[in-house]
Amino acid sequence: MSHTPPPTPPSGTPRLTIFGRGSYAESLRIGEILRKETVGGALLVLAAVAALIWANSPASESYFALRDFKFGYEPWHLELSLGAWAADGLLAIFFFLVGLELKREFVAGDLRQLDKSIVPVAAAAGGVIIPAVIYAVVNLGSPETLRGWAIPTATDIAFAVAVLAIIGSHLPSALRIFLLTLAVVDDLIAITIIAVFYSSELQFVPLLLALLPLGLYTYLAHRYRRFFGLKAPAAWFILLPLGLATWALVHASGIHATVAGVLLGFAIPVLRSKASGGPEAGPGLSEIFEHRFRPISAGIAVPVFAFFSAGVAVGGWDGLGSALADPVALGIILALVLGKPAGIMGTTWLLTKVTKARLDDSFKWIDVVGVSILAGIGFTVSLLVAELSFGNGSLHDDHAKVGILAASLLAALLASVVLRTRNRQYRLAEEEERRDSDNDGIPDVYQEGGAAR
Repeated sequence: MSHTPPPTPPSGTPRLTIFGRGSYAESLRIGEILRKETVGGALLVLAAVAALIWANSPASESYFALRDFKFGYEPWHLELSLGAWAADGLLAIFFFLVGLELKREFVAGDLRQLDKSIVPVAAAAGGVIIPAVIYAVVNLGSPETLRGWAIPTATDIAFAVAVLAIIGSHLPSALRIFLLTLAVVDDLIAITIIAVFYSSELQFVPLLLALLPLGLYTYLAHRYRRFFGLKAPAAWFILLPLGLATWALVHASGIHATVAGVLLGFAIPVLRSKASGGPEAGPGLSEIFEHRFRPISAGIAVPVFAFFSAGVAVGGWDGLGSALADPVALGIILALVLGKPAGIMGTTWLLTKVTKARLDDSFKWIDVVGVSILAGIGFTVSLLVAELSFGNGSLHDDHAKVGILAASLLAALLASVVLRTRNRQYRLAEEEERRDSDNDGIPDVYQEGGAAR
């Protein structure tokens, strides 16, 4: 008897299905993104491990000298250390991709439909609020450390997908899609937090001047979208200088420069033409740019940032114990490992109780638990927020990084235990379904009155 449940019979009352299968085109597109993020996640982990080894080796001084080496044009407020260039400059490429992905999802992706967006949006919000509350409670007595409340609110999709690729080859694609969608919405919330709470004293003149190159960039991208899509060098020679000018002016304004990356991503048109008005228009400039820039982001920008941000001198077992005893690290670990899954899982479960939403018949709640735990892997954005909260190289920043690394590792291990078990169940179900299939390859469960998917 097959473990695969029969198709749900038609019903006169429509209902919202949680973790239901998305559109075929959306599944293909997100599947390609996940494959690239898997490679990026592996490089991210390697860069972080290399930084940790170097920072705790006898040659550790050379690592910190390299990270703190400054260069740039001071009159434009661009004399930055290599670590700052990685955080403010290279990471803007990562956030540019986030901007492209966010706009793509809400304009032409499945999230443009309220019934498909409400669950991941609400779950992401729960996965931000609960960790922030937990961190705040742990650090309630210290205004200095309380500033890091946003550190455990982000999910690192590249790291999480890399773990998922290792442990879950047979897990349903809908779970992977949900994880990516959750992280996309999570990134939107993180961007808003950075822009609102972690910007320095605002300078209005550079901010207003930034509107000029941004406006011209937006006009050209929309007016000549086909030209820039077909001629890659044109984008480098025309749009890139305008993007760099926007980035430099936003940086000078006191708003964190990664926000400029998001704005530049939002400015790129999603659809091929305005006349079509839907995803049927085919790949627009946003999708073309996503293909061009994602390898740069996943293969260069994020790993280099991780290399300069993850390096912290632990100081042996005593130093590690001291770091983990700091309320900063303790709050981060509790927030990511317990708060993230509690917020995501709790919000999703609550939706099934107060609305007509129901879990798709193909999944169990334990699958949701596994993905929720995996979302507790906070790395790239968490490291960035830690630096913004305490200053790169400060004692609390070092302890925050230890907490982020420890929590991400613990979340990955716990999620592996849960999802490996489920992966085995899905593999057995696939094998039994294959045995039950007849010569035309359609499982028996679909033969009698059931429509093939």
